[in-house]
Amino acid sequence: MGAPVQRDGHRQLAERMEQITRITLRPISTPMPMGFIGLAAATLLVAAMNLGWIPASEGQNVAFALLAFTFPLQLSASIFGTLARDGVAGTGMAILAGMWATMGLVLLFSPPGSTSDALGLLFIVAGIAMMWPAIGASMGKIGAALVLWFTVLRFLTSGVYQMTASHSWELITGWIGVVLCVLALYAALAMLLEGVQKKQVLPFGRRQRGRLASEGGLSEQVLDLAHEPGVRQQL
Repeated sequence: MGAPVQRDGHRQLAERMEQITRITLRPISTPMPMGFIGLAAATLLVAAMNLGWIPASEGQNVAFALLAFTFPLQLSASIFGTLARDGVAGTGMAILAGMWATMGLVLLFSPPGSTSDALGLLFIVAGIAMMWPAIGASMGKIGAALVLWFTVLRFLTSGVYQMTASHSWELITGWIGVVLCVLALYAALAMLLEGVQKKQVLPFGRRQRGRLASEGGLSEQVLDLAHEPGVRQQL
């Protein structure tokens, strides 16, 4: 007798909690354009050094650019991506922010033109880690996924170059960096125009939940809110 009464009491309590609980959402603009612009600048500057367009003696200036320009943009994109409930954006931009900040510090305190096994190993780990947000982005936004997958290639090839000091790998990672710069700038423009026009202006490959996030109604955006981090009891 006690168990049914207890279950009924729990059900009534749950219904009451759902009726009185309010969850407040704060609309924000997408932080991804500034994150992608930071990526474009970083990968182009480092690629220019890889390809000999910038002499190795300019490494200190490149380091300052990575620390003063790219790192703040991508750190901000990571924070606001997380606040916007986009784990792919938050995680991907956090990895990028940390990796380019590390690269900047290594360039700042290392002899010009030198390589580092430790930095190479970190590039390899970061490249593998970037696969996870790239896989997540592939499920909803092909444009963003393409940028992230080229970032994976960029990091992995940079890691091989740092660990081998091979000129061939330096050229390979440099040209991948140039392509990544173009893709990142396109993605930044596409997402910025989408945010301004409130519709897709340039092809970006939204599909499934990615398309729903852009075109769905309010009820579809908040349907599963009770199960998201910050609302549910455990992460």
